Amino acid sequence: MSEAAPSAKSKGRRGDGRSNDHLFDRELDHLPPEVRWREWMHRVEATIFAASEPVSREMLARIVGKSCSIDLLIDDIREELRGRPYDLVAVAGGWKHLTRPAYADAIRAAVGMSEQEQKNLSQSEVLVLMCIAFFQPITRAELSSFFGKEISRDLIGHLRGAKLIASGPRSPTPGAPYTYVTTKEFLLEFGLDTLRDLPDFEALEDAGLLSKEKLLAGDIMPGFADDGDPDTGAVMDE
Repeated sequence: MSEAAPSAKSKGRRGDGRSNDHLFDRELDHLPPEVRWREWMHRVEATIFAASEPVSREMLARIVGKSCSIDLLIDDIREELRGRPYDLVAVAGGWKHLTRPAYADAIRAAVGMSEQEQKNLSQSEVLVLMCIAFFQPITRAELSSFFGKEISRDLIGHLRGAKLIASGPRSPTPGAPYTYVTTKEFLLEFGLDTLRDLPDFEALEDAGLLSKEKLLAGDIMPGFADDGDPDTGAVMDE
């Protein structure tokens, strides 16, 4: 008994994505070069504007011609945004529209407490986050060695709750504890495109601002880990 032929409706459902993709004109060969470039700029800017997350190069390549330079498109869009209160920024492996820092106070006054304000970190949390960023994947025990005392689960939990860190692979050390790594949200929060944009550790050491040996020995700056508060119980375990 032969199989029934698929209906036109079912073929349409299966083929909608491919059909629409096939009909979408990326090359725009029928347009003059200047008009084509302008249309590509509009497509890229509209896509980034509509996205809630940074838009990757791969995503943008789906809407422009093969000969189009996405980097040059981005440069032209950013040039047109000069003087505007927002910019197109490379962050977290893609591009995103971000308001300029000069207008942060105006935005806070208009909308009140923002999500970014809710992520305010203590100096202790900043230092722990910095250590994770530079030395990831890293365990809580290894972090504790930087401070010379136990890092509380509450502190780690606060950083996880802010989505700035996440669990990494298990460590090969006894007990196979989880390690911690920074997240895409971390890149967004600090305006980094990739972890390669972190300050060069050797440069920080040369400037006397950071010492890996002192961190590993628990010899951190007095008053920094405890935020100047002698009672650190809320931040670290005794």
